[in-house]
Amino acid sequence: MKTVMIVDDSRIMRNIVKNTFELLKIPCRYLEAGDGNEAINQLSSHKVDLILLDWNMPNLSGIDFLKKVRAMDAYLNIPIVMVTSEAAKLNVIEAVKAGVTAYLTKPINDKIFMEKISKIAF
Repeated sequence: MKTVMIVDDSRIMRNIVKNTFELLKIPCRYLEAGDGNEAINQLSSHKVDLILLDWNMPNLSGIDFLKKVRAMDAYLNIPIVMVTSEAAKLNVIEAVKAGVTAYLTKPINDKIFMEKISKIAF
């Protein structure tokens, strides 16, 4: 079974993402982190197949987490999907330059979520 890490400071949002996977009948195991630092700590001790990442979080933001993780050879090929309310074109460009695999804006649309996730071989 694949492992999905959901990194978002909102527990409600983490639950929404998990529920979306379940509604779409995508079986997986979940790891949760409330900020980028917590997520980096978990990466050191867990194999992760996909990371869903919010932009705005305390301690270490999603974009800073993305840049940090993409700078580590061990995590270059892990798909990272930004799931955020940051919809400005400049944010999307910055995330793409930093190595994001896909970019989704909140609120999550099940159909678009499924389209993006199905394109990612994880």
